[in-house]
Amino acid sequence: MPSHDSRAFSSGAGTVDAPASGRLRNADRALPPASGGTPATGTPPGAHQGRGHREKLGETDRTDRWWLVPALQALGLAVLIGYANVAAFLGADHYHFVEGGRHYLSPFYSPYIKPSWLPSWVSPALLILIFPLGFRTTCYYYRKAYYRAFFADPTACAVGEPKRPYAGEASFPFILQNIHRYLIYLAIPLLFFLWWDVILAFTINGAPAIGVGSLAIFASTFSLTLYTFSCHSLRHLIGGRLDCFSCVAGGGPRLKAWSWVSVLNGRHMAFAWWSLFFVCLADFYVRMCSMGVIQDPILVSFANLFNVPEKVFGP
Repeated sequence: MPSHDSRAFSSGAGTVDAPASGRLRNADRALPPASGGTPATGTPPGAHQGRGHREKLGETDRTDRWWLVPALQALGLAVLIGYANVAAFLGADHYHFVEGGRHYLSPFYSPYIKPSWLPSWVSPALLILIFPLGFRTTCYYYRKAYYRAFFADPTACAVGEPKRPYAGEASFPFILQNIHRYLIYLAIPLLFFLWWDVILAFTINGAPAIGVGSLAIFASTFSLTLYTFSCHSLRHLIGGRLDCFSCVAGGGPRLKAWSWVSVLNGRHMAFAWWSLFFVCLADFYVRMCSMGVIQDPILVSFANLFNVPEKVFGP
């Protein structure tokens, strides 16, 4: 019969050697196995919360510029989100540029919906933005960014943080973050409208053409597509919850799709920032054209291929 020292706790993932008697300090002894036969970790709950948890807010022995990233995140979010709110709430007069045969629509107003019952003082963008805004606000990366930048929870690794116990996102209002997995079903259909806007932006007076505004609209939609399809929720939906791709219907294609989304997911942070920047840039460019502040130049036109007079392709 094996001795006590050679016994092992059995688990679903493998085996864990039982601690040898008399070889551990009292503080390090394993706790009794939890209910269900799972071995304990040997560490009392809350014994190792990290140094930053016990220091005053902002205290640290770090000598690097740990504050730089949270500061840049706060600045970037304040400027871009601030601009987006101004454009959506107050910018309904210059959301569309249709002069010179062009058709540039601000991504904040796409698809454009303005029912007769909507009061004149309410921007039609608010009927649409609630869905992409909710998707972006509850995004796993953005939570990390604004939790650190605005709530200092945590500010950075090994840096003192507010003295409030972290209880997850199980109470109001943070429990609302869990709707992110459902908002992906609304975010993807909106991309079809945005890509239709790209087609319209590359069509001037019935002929294909490329203007600076065309490129701005394309950059906005392309970056939004990368951001949406790199989402953690989409990755989980495609195959992240599966233990065996070959055991389910369509496992091969799902594995391939999951692999591609996983590649995009590794760059989700970059896509989050670039998409926010290009959406604001596209809206700003459309507004400047609509207000007559700038002239939209045509870079390439294909009027000759479609027998469209060149004179309509002016600035």
